[in-house]
Amino acid sequence: MTERLARLRPDELSEGQQRLYDALTGGPRGAPGSGMEIRVDGSLGGPFNAMLHHPGVGAALQELGAQLRFAAALSGRCRELAVLLVAAHHRSEYEWQAHAALAQREGLTAKQVEALRTGGEPDLDDEVERATVAATRELLATGDLADASYRRAADALGEAGLVELTALIGYYGLLALQMRVFRVPLPPGAGDPWGPG
Repeated sequence: MTERLARLRPDELSEGQQRLYDALTGGPRGAPGSGMEIRVDGSLGGPFNAMLHHPGVGAALQELGAQLRFAAALSGRCRELAVLLVAAHHRSEYEWQAHAALAQREGLTAKQVEALRTGGEPDLDDEVERATVAATRELLATGDLADASYRRAADALGEAGLVELTALIGYYGLLALQMRVFRVPLPPGAGDPWGPG
């Protein structure tokens, strides 16, 4: 697979691109263990290189992503459950690799993460987490929630949490689409979670 967008190095950036690069790498997203791939030449992996190619759109995406990751109403576990379901639905290898590691840092077990990858039940004790999984699966499958599903999700997550969940599913679906279209490669040493092992 050949990457379709040129990798932008810091010495090649316009003023607007440099502001976005600094926002991406200087905040919590660029902290160690955050999942940000900064290559040896300073270029960014994952969805972030594409953001730099259109800094106006990229800045808006970066702000939304930062809100969803670092200032959210949903717990980190709920967020990662939803992101992994989006990654599995879209078979987004990069998104899966980055967020499987983050999910385990949030306390999900390897068995729970594997269940999400294969379409199984992750065996969760918490009703908010179970409601997150059920709502995310229904939204990905149908693009909507039936009335009973909506009531369960709203009762468990609250209205703000449900607004956040729908935004999260849309945001990570958009990133999965961009990474597929632009043929973003996996980080070195990472294997395709759906490919031959």
